[in-house]
Amino acid sequence: MTDQERLKQIVEAALLAAGRPLNLDQLQQLFPDDEEPEKKRLRAVLTELTADYQGRGIEITEVGNGFRIQVRAELSPWISKLWAERPPKYSRALLETLALIAYRQPITRGEIEDVRGVSVSTNIIKTLTEREWVRVVGHRDVPGKPALYATTKEFLDYFNLKSLNDLPTLAEIRDLESINRELELVDPDKRQEGESDLHPEATAVDTAVHEEGLESVEDEDTIPLVDQRSDGDETAEGHAPANTGENLSEEQPIDPAAEDQPSSKPAAHESE
Repeated sequence: MTDQERLKQIVEAALLAAGRPLNLDQLQQLFPDDEEPEKKRLRAVLTELTADYQGRGIEITEVGNGFRIQVRAELSPWISKLWAERPPKYSRALLETLALIAYRQPITRGEIEDVRGVSVSTNIIKTLTEREWVRVVGHRDVPGKPALYATTKEFLDYFNLKSLNDLPTLAEIRDLESINRELELVDPDKRQEGESDLHPEATAVDTAVHEEGLESVEDEDTIPLVDQRSDGDETAEGHAPANTGENLSEEQPIDPAAEDQPSSKPAAHESE
């Protein structure tokens, strides 16, 4: 066996055993210092493995945190039956909030409310941060110093994206009615009075949810929450510096997302 073949085996085995994405630095750390392969060589091995998996049920994909071996998305209807637990469900309000953060980041809670026309439940922000899909990256330099939210590498990993450039453009978004049928979303006529229609950005994330074999939104059987925060509460969301560096906590149990309610007062307008 040649050195190249052995390297290929090691990389393949590492990606399979890790259970999470591995970047090139992490792959290099598998080897002693005097045997550490160059990143260029590792990329060549990954390219070979990708070619080997053509036509197979698994594939190598590069996502936000590195490379991983995964089941092809089109096989999800069959493979998902191996797990008894149903995929997590996310409310329309949560997906819409996540979409606005993904497409307009960095963005404040007040700016999200300005676009949606309804208040953003504290439970939604809590769920997104505990899921490690969004985090505070700084604070807007306006009175009250509201927190700025942006997506994380875990968001990219979950939605099988290498970077934010891989998000579907608004021109690529499919018809909303077909999305609703495919995802079995709540009938718009049954939504609570005052809830906004799904924005184009949210439809794009809905599409990603569907393509990843996840479930979207039957609303949880919880009492709807009216956001009771004061104008300055956003400053308590966190104190991370205004950069996109990774600073994530370990995953916590997810609280069910509560449905939004119309604001008791208009959200303060903040320029982006």
